[in-house]
Amino acid sequence: MRVLITDYGFPHVDQERALLTAAGAEVVTAQCRTAADVIAAGQDADILLVQWAPIDRSVVVALRRCRLIVRYGIGVDNVDLQAAGERGIPVCNVPDYCIDEVADHTLAVALALARQLPQTDAAVRGGTWKIMPPGKIPGFRGTVFATAGFGRIARAVLTRAAAFGFITAAYDPFVAETEFAEARVRRLSLDTLISESGVLSLHLPLTAETRHLINAQTLARMRADAVIVNTARGGLIDTQALAAALESRTLAGAGLDVFESEPLPADHPLRRAPNTVLTSHTAWYSAASIPALQRRAAETAVRALAGQPLQNVVNRSFLPQPAT
Repeated sequence: MRVLITDYGFPHVDQERALLTAAGAEVVTAQCRTAADVIAAGQDADILLVQWAPIDRSVVVALRRCRLIVRYGIGVDNVDLQAAGERGIPVCNVPDYCIDEVADHTLAVALALARQLPQTDAAVRGGTWKIMPPGKIPGFRGTVFATAGFGRIARAVLTRAAAFGFITAAYDPFVAETEFAEARVRRLSLDTLISESGVLSLHLPLTAETRHLINAQTLARMRADAVIVNTARGGLIDTQALAAALESRTLAGAGLDVFESEPLPADHPLRRAPNTVLTSHTAWYSAASIPALQRRAAETAVRALAGQPLQNVVNRSFLPQPAT
């Protein structure tokens, strides 16, 4: 059995190599950047472990022996799930390796924006000293801190926000009412989410339905003192429209760790927009999260090698269904 690690940004893959070799697999590593690279390296691989390499339909069609694709991470934007399903290839992710890291990062950015730390820091560095902040700051108690999405990370964020006295709320049409009640989180419609959030944190997958969920029209309906935080997927926000809203002061602030195009282009207007915190897709990171991600991805491959049931299959709906 041949396992190809298509690409990786980790210091090494010793952990994966040890686990997979012990399971009887040959481990091959590459640093694929294009679909052609993946095809050249992986045509005869039985399992792919993928970080950022594009696994599009052309790659899937060219895979001769592949029985599993594992994504190093939560999102699977770089894998054609339907094409893999049509070939009977399950795609698994690692959805639970950096929950605390992303939640901590999200709340840190949200609090910095809500307390106007970027603006105040800029004023002090520019020679202005005032004991009042640059703008009006609503108190946390009475302010709605809402998430778009109510999955693992969103719930961890809201638990942290509740400790600061925020009113916690969320929008997620796929979660039962009882789960909101058990978490003591107010359930919102999408319209109410947009119009009432003082802090709006995005925690949705990127799909055709969620792309540019935040756009010129939704931004126009938001509170002028609201802030947006995105640590999920860059495509959830029309960043040109976001930059315009920030420039016109119709939105109080934005904190982004993910972008439609990464790295963020040097000429993108967000780089000049006021009241922003921009980080370079680092929310997932800690000294503990990297080895956890690598281990869990490798363990998924080991389960496949052993013929055990797979967990976290994200393209199940595209796979051939057993006859009933």
